[in-house]
Amino acid sequence: MKIRELHRDEKIPYDLLLSADPSKDMIDEYIDRGTCYILEDNGQTIGEMILLETKPGIMEIMNIALADDYKGKGNGRILIEKAIDLAKKAKMHKLEFSTSNSALDHLALFQKCGMRIVGIEPDYFTNTYKDEVYENGILKQDMIRLEIVFSND
Repeated sequence: MKIRELHRDEKIPYDLLLSADPSKDMIDEYIDRGTCYILEDNGQTIGEMILLETKPGIMEIMNIALADDYKGKGNGRILIEKAIDLAKKAKMHKLEFSTSNSALDHLALFQKCGMRIVGIEPDYFTNTYKDEVYENGILKQDMIRLEIVFSND
């Protein structure tokens, strides 16, 4: 497994990005401002994440996704740990991530990696996306915000 930065001249992995965020317009808005990292297995792209400094000292994981065959095998943890490492090296104060109330696997994994739930934005997804989306049999409705704070000693 190898994680590397996606070069500006490379094809954007929209198939993976859209599996995490159904709005191509929203993806196009933040991918140009952030940095996309690719997780590869023998040269094949199996995962991605986009990191963006949203405010001074604050980095956010804007998008993170894995190909279906690579889920549940520790690859998500690899990406999250890389994001934490990159945020620390960049001397960020904190790393943030937002997901939906229905993303049960994400909520568990990010907490296992040291992030804490710090807020809920009610009706974010129902107000932002025109179509209802269900995940794990639950309406994707509220945004759950998580973060990890670094001491940077």
